[in-house]
Amino acid sequence: MRASAATGAALAALVAAGGALYAVPQLLDGDGARSAQQQLGGEPGGATTSRPAAPAAPAGRPFTLLATGDIIPYPSIIQRAGEDAGQAGEYDFRKILAGVKPLVSAADLAICHHEIPYGRPGGPYTGYPAFKAPHQLADALKDAGYDGCSTASNHTLDDGYEGLARTLDHLDRVGIPHVGSARSAQEAQAPALLSAGGAQVAQLSYTYGTNGIPLPRDKPWAVNLIDQDRIIADARAARAGGAHVVVLSVHWGTEWQTAPDAQQRELAQALTASRSADGLPDIDLIIGTHNHVPQPYEKINGTWVVFGMGDQVASFVPAAKLRGNQSSVPRFTFAPAADRPGRWEVVKAEYLTQYSDMGPPFRVVCASCAASDEALPAAKRDEYARIDRQVTDAVMSRGAGGQGLAHATR
Repeated sequence: MRASAATGAALAALVAAGGALYAVPQLLDGDGARSAQQQLGGEPGGATTSRPAAPAAPAGRPFTLLATGDIIPYPSIIQRAGEDAGQAGEYDFRKILAGVKPLVSAADLAICHHEIPYGRPGGPYTGYPAFKAPHQLADALKDAGYDGCSTASNHTLDDGYEGLARTLDHLDRVGIPHVGSARSAQEAQAPALLSAGGAQVAQLSYTYGTNGIPLPRDKPWAVNLIDQDRIIADARAARAGGAHVVVLSVHWGTEWQTAPDAQQRELAQALTASRSADGLPDIDLIIGTHNHVPQPYEKINGTWVVFGMGDQVASFVPAAKLRGNQSSVPRFTFAPAADRPGRWEVVKAEYLTQYSDMGPPFRVVCASCAASDEALPAAKRDEYARIDRQVTDAVMSRGAGGQGLAHATR
């Protein structure tokens, strides 16, 4: 896995386009910087006027991109991390994530959704409705192998702008690029920049809202809010700056509902229909968060949409909410498109299933992997197999199997 640079660290210029300003990043790979100062053209929302030619086709190889759902450390999870640390005032989330570390670290690119802010060192750390978690979570995410995280959610401002900034500072400290919230107007305009297989990958992130907490009056750019025209314009800016692949992380939908709601369906339709001047998609993959429960995958206008993965780290106890401990893990293989220079395409679409096992001890488990693990007791294998079937029913509920989505077990 290789992440090229943190958000905001690679801005090259602000370019006027369609009456708005968009930050065009300087995309980096392991061998150095690549200039991206080009004048944009076209209008947001799907128009196809003249714009810069696509970047030259890289001499690349296929790479895998894996994503996981919302990370929400409830108080019981924070307590478990404290017990795992074995020292007063310390927190260790690595054991909680150890069960999925093999999947995350094996991917060429792995993306998390960082739902909540970090509190001040020493706490207090809180749960719903205003979350604050220990900053040691960032160390565990790095240890697990994540290359980038989206941060735009309805809980981004739970501890105000200070909590937002504190979270990004710690992600920077451990070297995880992030996108969706920002400490400056320039940072807000830049995608997270990743590289794999010779491709430059830009990740964007937006949320439907912030639970009624107003954006800071003097920092209206602090959290990226869903706006169709802006998303398309930002995707085009990233593409003009040199991105071969544009991935959208979006916090949307109706909580506890398996079926995508009207906003999800309509926005997915519009965003996947948006095309460049040469008729190619502006966005290559859409990954959804927020709903707590697994939602379906669907290929729309030729582009894969994961409506909702479900929560990766959660600890729901009431029987009516146990589905909130289940999630899917999408894994897409991208390869250079032979007939479209400078573009990459999905050549393999897979998913695995995941479960926040309440234990004791509390651990996140790859359910589809563990369901056939002969080292586990039969009762535990049966439990994981049941979870795997339930998540699969949700994932496949809009016909993704017939569109080429495959179930993976490792």
